[in-house]
Amino acid sequence: MDRLRLCFAGLGIDAILVSHLPNIRYLCDFSGSAGLLLVEASTSTLFTDSRYTLQAGQEVRGARVHIARKGLLGAAGAYLRGRQRRSIGYATGNVTVGQKQTLEAAAGSRVRWIADANAVEKLRAVKTRDEVVEMQAAAQLISDVFRGVLKIVRPGVTELDLAAEIEYGIKKRGGSGPSFETIVASGPRSAWAHARPTTKPLRKSELVVLDQGAILRGYCSDMTRTVFLGRASRRIRGLYQGVLRAQEAAKAVIRPGVKAGDVDRAARSVLRQLGLAQYFTHSTGHGLGLEVHEMPRLGKGEQTILQDGMVVTVEPGVYLEGLGGIRVEDDVLVTAQGAVDLTTAPREFLEL
Repeated sequence: MDRLRLCFAGLGIDAILVSHLPNIRYLCDFSGSAGLLLVEASTSTLFTDSRYTLQAGQEVRGARVHIARKGLLGAAGAYLRGRQRRSIGYATGNVTVGQKQTLEAAAGSRVRWIADANAVEKLRAVKTRDEVVEMQAAAQLISDVFRGVLKIVRPGVTELDLAAEIEYGIKKRGGSGPSFETIVASGPRSAWAHARPTTKPLRKSELVVLDQGAILRGYCSDMTRTVFLGRASRRIRGLYQGVLRAQEAAKAVIRPGVKAGDVDRAARSVLRQLGLAQYFTHSTGHGLGLEVHEMPRLGKGEQTILQDGMVVTVEPGVYLEGLGGIRVEDDVLVTAQGAVDLTTAPREFLEL
């Protein structure tokens, strides 16, 4: 919160009203499902409801707790109405039109609302040493889950069976759950970049894409591996090696001071040389932390400058209709020495 306060002068605000729950957790450790956090120049107040009286009392650090009786927006607005004329920052992407109207009505005309330019998200993008430790643990957890699930990837097992085993494995290893809906897609369906698992059984001579992530102590991991059931053709092995080379090229340019778009360009350049660029249909990666998608985005033309301590995914892929898809994804830490892999599962092409 002290680092957030340093942004106030540049934004022309006196305080920030934080409504996005992951941002609230980042700033004061509150993990409940209802909260608003007002960060002022010298004090902070968490507005929550009576369901969280005990939880907030144990979790919250650096803020006083206000238990709202008739709605959080009304309580925060009433608090602001009682103060002198003020400019309050807020995240436009996390407040609905209706919520803004409720806040304005409760706070009155003396409060001026100003977009906060993703101030909290920019802080979250650079991880502290303690956060990196947590993210390493989450990445190791999902790597271990994948190794365990490999033992049952075989013809006859359904996509839903594998997804269930992955999510069970996450919880058996201490995770609170998956960081997104687990993707298991086989055969031609693996060409769907975000296919949901179905009752389709795996068959011999098929590609299988497994995209899995775990939440451990609040922090997310995200890893994709692609395997083949049986002996793959030379074409499929070549496609896999092309994707792996693209990932390696992207990792090779990651370091502080590099533009996010340059990482994407490195991966795309390799696939273009191999005649595969048209089959790469998404960005190369994204930030990772308390949410599975955070700043920065590693996409075309992205101007964000990578910083020491950022954690990003690197996940090029190719998707060919009728044949299937191949994606290899790892979580990496940006350091002065380059990209450091956090996920540890094998990356070589596995023919099962």
